[in-house]
Order: sequence, then C-alpha cells, then structure tokens
Amino acid sequence: MEKTKNILLRLEPELAERLQTVASVEGRSVSDVAREAIAALVDQRRQDAEFSRLLEENLSRHEQSLRRMRGDG
Repeated sequence: MEKTKNILLRLEPELAERLQTVASVEGRSVSDVAREAIAALVDQRRQDAEFSRLLEENLSRHEQSLRRMRGDG
C-alpha cells in the first residue's frame, strides 16, 4: 500500500471551483488533479537554475546556523 501524507490546502473559492471543474471534466478526483499539478511544479523547480541557487543559499545559511548552535563556529 502506498503511503500518503494528508495536508490542508486552502484555496480561493474561484480557484477551488476551477480545480473542481477540471477534475469533473477529466473524470478524476480533485486530489488526483492537485497531486499532478504539484508534481509538475516540483519537477519544474528542480530544473530551474534560480531555484537551485536559492536552495543552495538556504542550505548554506542553515548549515551556518547549525554550526553556531553546536558551538562549532
């Protein structure tokens, strides 16, 4: 059985209605359509150079914070 994680997603009423319309037209669940859209966004970001740069900056900042908290620097 595939493990999933429940999340709460708040959408503006108009966006929620459009999402429901897409799901209905395609004969799919809203959750399935939302998962597909989120997966596409994550894949897009993985290939985005600017996002990768921001991720590296954040990682470096957190590593520095961790070292300070440990008293390493």
